[in-house]
Amino acid sequence: MSHQFALRPRFYELDPYNHVNHTSYLQYFEAARVEALAEVGLGLDVMQRRGFQIVLIELTARFFEPAALHEDLIVSTTVAEIGRASSIWSQEIRRGDDRIATLDLRAAFTNLDGRPTRPPPDFAELLGSI
Repeated sequence: MSHQFALRPRFYELDPYNHVNHTSYLQYFEAARVEALAEVGLGLDVMQRRGFQIVLIELTARFFEPAALHEDLIVSTTVAEIGRASSIWSQEIRRGDDRIATLDLRAAFTNLDGRPTRPPPDFAELLGSI
């Protein structure tokens, strides 16, 4: 199962070639992850109140085709694995049938001081719906 997040690039996200700048894709992916978490009841504010956070520790991005101004894009987010203190996520941006970019990442669970911690007991169940 994966979460779907729709977006349209804005003019200030473009590079000199009128393509979406590569750094903007990382923001798209992050916005999609945050939205996916919020939709399953794990918004950033909720996680903070519960005493934990999710921080990126590794990512691999790949770009296939450029996206342009005002195109309708969909970011798909899937949680592939949840371990003792980390999780693996896969994300993809598409324009219709065209694959634009992918991101594979590992994120760590930490307490609010940044020390590694186990995820809350219900975390896997909640993320299983993403």
